[in-house]
Order: sequence, then structure tokens, then C-alpha cells
Amino acid sequence: MRYPEFLPQGGTIGFVAPSFGCNIDPYKTAFLAALDRFERLGYGIDLGPNCFEGSGVGISNTPEKCGAELTEYYCSDRSEVLISCGGGELMCETLDHVDFDRVASARPKWYMGYSDNTNFTFLLTTLCDVASIYGPCAASFGMEPIHPALQDALDVLRGKKHTVKSYGYWEREKQGEDAPPTAPYLTNEKLELHSYPRKNMTFSGRLIGGCLDCLVNLLGTCYDGVREFSERYQDDGILWFLESCDLNVMGIRRAIWQMQHAGWLEHVSGFLIGRPLCYGQELLGLDQYRAVLDLLAPYHVPIVMDVDIGHLPPQMPLICGSFATVTVRGNHLTVDMDLK
Repeated sequence: MRYPEFLPQGGTIGFVAPSFGCNIDPYKTAFLAALDRFERLGYGIDLGPNCFEGSGVGISNTPEKCGAELTEYYCSDRSEVLISCGGGELMCETLDHVDFDRVASARPKWYMGYSDNTNFTFLLTTLCDVASIYGPCAASFGMEPIHPALQDALDVLRGKKHTVKSYGYWEREKQGEDAPPTAPYLTNEKLELHSYPRKNMTFSGRLIGGCLDCLVNLLGTCYDGVREFSERYQDDGILWFLESCDLNVMGIRRAIWQMQHAGWLEHVSGFLIGRPLCYGQELLGLDQYRAVLDLLAPYHVPIVMDVDIGHLPPQMPLICGSFATVTVRGNHLTVDMDLK
């Protein structure tokens, strides 16, 4: 596994929009506030041409222009790291216009984003053997005051932190329509982890994953290198982190079944399952827990559910590709990421 150099003090952050851009509020105002924060912290700014674009379908611009921006900014020496402007819907269409040969041969660079950005964070790791950061997109850094999860993400990006911990409380519903675009998370739900087979566990493995909606869309395509990756790192074991956005509980279960039957879950050592956006849903007797547990329990590896990952913030920044050790003690979870 190749690890990029971390963001140095006074370094330059590049911003790209291979998924949605920040052309409308609340995203534009929040993104501008984030840029102001980064500049006040002493960092240079390098804005890609699509950051304020909204002319695309499900993404900021045409797939051709989004793919070209991502390739050029990843391979450029103008910035030390890249942060995606936001998530979206159709970043998968960008992939055909990303030059993965150039990306794989370029000097490794940290790329951070989540949700639709799984299309790059996951492929950087599984196809190019380059670690990435599954963490907040750029506009989130505009919130005031900043949440500890955002500070953790910045510290991971700067190499100041390789260990992250659960935050205790999470946001089920955002603040009202009258809240400013830079409003902080409304974290008033107490974290309650669901851990199997025990409440107290320690386990480890090579950390990969992302948004389940995007992952199963990649499955079986020319971008699917998972079986080769898991064979390469089988001695470490594969520690999957998974979360979901648009999938209901039936869709989550179908996605897990598809991963299982495609051989993606071979050499698995454990699962971290984030709170799904459909949290609390029940359909025909199926809830978010049985949606995954019924299929994953036969692997006889640790499973932790309702983890601080994904679309119901806050989210722990995770280094995709790192060798992680997870410690669960009741409702407290720690992920220690070793860059080896």
C-alpha cells in the first residue's frame, strides 16, 4: 500500500468537483466559508474549474470535463492534497474519463470525500494501491463552530492523527430551514452501538469500503478489482466499512447478497456498518440490523453497527487502505490506523 505525503503547514489544498459542485446554497455559502477557514489556517487554495459548476446531470459538469479535472488535479504538483466539493449521484459516469494509468503512476496524493466519492476513494485503493480518506467533503468545513469530526478529518489529512474515536452523539434530523448554511450538526441522539458477537471486542484488518450504493454499482465492471485486492492482502484480512444513502433496508440486504455472491467478502476479518440514511425503517419485518446481520453472521467475524460513518453525521474519517485495529468497549469505538 502506498501512502501519500500529508498536508504540510502552509501547503496547498486542491478542490475538485467530480460529483456535485457548490453552485447553489446552502453548499455555495458553506464552501466559501470553508475556503475562508482554510486560508485563515495558512493554507493555499487551488480551485478546479468545476467547483462552482452546476451544468451537469447528477454531477457538476459533463463526465468528460469532470474526469479531466480529476485526472489533472490529482496528477498536478500545484497542490499537496485534494478535497472533493461534495457528493452527488452520477460520479460513476466520470470514471470512463479518468486516466487511471496516469493516476496510478503519479506521485500519490491524498484524496478526501465520501458518498458518491466512493467512486474514487475506493478505486484509488483497490486498483492503484494508494490510500485515500473516506471523510467529509469541502463544504462541511464551513460550519461554525466546527465539530470534532471535522477537526479529526483535518488532523488525519495533516498526519497529526491516525486514531479516531466515536463521538457519543449524532444527528438524526438537520436544523430547520431557517438555519444558516454554516450551522453546526444537531447532535442530540445518543450513540448506541450494536456489536456482534460481543459488546467488547478488538479486531483488525486492511480497511476498505465506502457507500454501499456506489460499491455495488462498481461490482462486476471493469473497475472491479476487489477479488485481486483481497487476495493480495489476505494475510491481513479485509476489514469492510459500509454505509448507505438511497438504499432502503431491502436494498441494503440485496447489496450485501450481491457482494457476497461476487466473492467480495472472501478473507473478511470484520465489518463496520455505518448508520444508514433509512435509519429506523422497517419493511415486511426487515430492519436495518437484520438487513445485514442475517447474511454476515455466518462469516463468524466481528460486526459493529450504527458506527459514526456516512450520511447521518458526525463521521469518523477513515484511511481506506490502512491496516486498522478496531476496539469496541460498549458504546465506545476506536479505530487505530497503521500506515503499513
